[in-house]
Amino acid sequence: MGTEGLGTVLILLAAVVAVVAAFRRLRLPPILGYLAVGMALGPHAFALVPESATTSFLAEIGVVFLLFTLGLEFSLPRMIAMRSEVFGLGALQVGLTSLGAAGLAFLAGSRVEIALVIGGAVAMSSTAIVVQQLTEQAEINRTHGRLALSILLFQDLSFVLFLALATATVRGETDYSLLPLALALGKAALALLLVLFAGRLLARPLFFEIARAKGHDLFTLAVLLVALASAWLTARVGLSLALGGFLAGMLLAETEYRHQVEAVIRPFRDVLLGLFFITIGMLLDLPLLGRDFVLVSTLVVALFVLKATVVALVARRYCDNWFKSLRAGLVIGAGGEFGFALLALLVKSGTSAAYVQPLLAAITVSMVVSPFVIRHNKRIARLLLREQGPGGTAIAREAAIDAALAGREHVILCGFGRVGQNIARMIERQGHEFIAIELDPARVRTARGAGDPVVFGDSADEQVLESVGLNAASVVVITFADPAIAIGIVRAVRRLRADVPILVRTQDDAALEQLQAAGATEVVPETFEASLMLVSHVLLFLNTPMSKVVRMVGETRGQRYAALRSVFRTPDAELPDSDETSLEELRTVVLPPGAWAIGHTLAEVTDRGAQAMFSAVRREGIVGRDPAPSTVLREGDVLVVSGRPEVLEHAEAVLLAG
Repeated sequence: MGTEGLGTVLILLAAVVAVVAAFRRLRLPPILGYLAVGMALGPHAFALVPESATTSFLAEIGVVFLLFTLGLEFSLPRMIAMRSEVFGLGALQVGLTSLGAAGLAFLAGSRVEIALVIGGAVAMSSTAIVVQQLTEQAEINRTHGRLALSILLFQDLSFVLFLALATATVRGETDYSLLPLALALGKAALALLLVLFAGRLLARPLFFEIARAKGHDLFTLAVLLVALASAWLTARVGLSLALGGFLAGMLLAETEYRHQVEAVIRPFRDVLLGLFFITIGMLLDLPLLGRDFVLVSTLVVALFVLKATVVALVARRYCDNWFKSLRAGLVIGAGGEFGFALLALLVKSGTSAAYVQPLLAAITVSMVVSPFVIRHNKRIARLLLREQGPGGTAIAREAAIDAALAGREHVILCGFGRVGQNIARMIERQGHEFIAIELDPARVRTARGAGDPVVFGDSADEQVLESVGLNAASVVVITFADPAIAIGIVRAVRRLRADVPILVRTQDDAALEQLQAAGATEVVPETFEASLMLVSHVLLFLNTPMSKVVRMVGETRGQRYAALRSVFRTPDAELPDSDETSLEELRTVVLPPGAWAIGHTLAEVTDRGAQAMFSAVRREGIVGRDPAPSTVLREGDVLVVSGRPEVLEHAEAVLLAG
């Protein structure tokens, strides 16, 4: 790379750290920070970071990893159940939008083939921006998020057709035979089948053997291999790299290694995805924007209006009100990187560059403002419809319930992993209420879907603690295993309230004194509690009186586990083996239109072979715990099921079968 290249990297890192930190401080989407860095350092501003093929390729790999993690939240049965939305709604959006934009381009003087390429470019949206922003807002599984994802998947599939047309147009071909397009579609279908079925047969045995080897580095390499190999295969047949990443994630979602896979891929995704957004910012031609500001602004507005209107109209038959369909349209309204690629082919060939350059700038600007629009899609939809909207009722009810709960006596759970969930279930059975704070958006989505009062946020943030009602809390329980995180939370709680009891769970005693000094009321090391329980059972089997056992346990706890701490230390955690990863999981399943379970009872679902436990059904924001077997399921119901991964996979297949 050389010192010059290293200097460029340092400039880029310094700018990213400063700008993104400032955007987070202002509670603005981090995506905007990356886009701002790209605009400032790119060739059209200070030109401190040059464009390169390597940078663009790494940025595209970031999108692959983003779609890979999205695929981990899906499954093949769910995608099959969504086929009408993908191929029906997606085809309508791409077809109508591209024809509408092509007609306008033709009226403006473009040739028919060029107008069709322009129409295809306008129809495309940014998968990376939409998915990332919806995931941060915990809206990817809501109705408008599901509809938007269906459209994005079809856009990825249709891109190969528009790319073939654009390539032929640039080469000056006039014979547009259907044979090349049919061959391209055939190869694409073959690649998809190969990824889905060959990967389905190989994924679980491969990761079973790797998990048995107990090597974290080997596990990480295997995840990278599967994700990139799938992306390479789809790219070789003319589809997008991102689509291959999504398929690979969807395959691994049906294995018991899903959570570990998501954990190891996250650092690669975050870094490379940030680079992707920087490259998008670098594409914005600021001098052109200044010269043709009115034209570009008009095109940006026209782009949002055209796409949002088309999606709102065609999506209405896939949801129960205009509010949800309009939200889906606003989410999809901006342009995308695929559209930029199509127009870039025309610009580089010199074909109608005068028509295309302002549209290129408009697509880039729309991608820059897209995070704002997606973030406030609910508010914008209500403003446009001039009504509260039926779609906002459930969300408003959830917010009102959370606010009322925060004002009553309750327990605050910092972290909602397996330990936090166990505590929540136990205190619920005793009639007590809780609010949990969790920083994992996937876990928040699952919990909210199950009806649990879990909010997304940093437990060490004082504003978050105040919003969940720290002043009214009876107890604060910290379930994070990392002592450094726990210490930060304890200090934040103590700055706001000195009298509330704080219970901290740790894996061992390494930070026991520091936690006590920070203000923890009680610290419970898991290792030593397990030892005490085992010793208690041993003594009981040796006919030791119960009173003596209870006294011994109490004395040991009173001495802060001093007797046990002098014996041995806890070994380092290892990668879970197959026995540990086969523990029961909790999953939420949304019944989309066309799912088999709609109109059937839970008893009929069980009779069809689903062996999972149905612990709750959520309908229109209301949660029913322990539903009766006679419960009749409806479209849009959220079922909370538990069981081993293979049991959950089969249950989901039964529920969603068409």
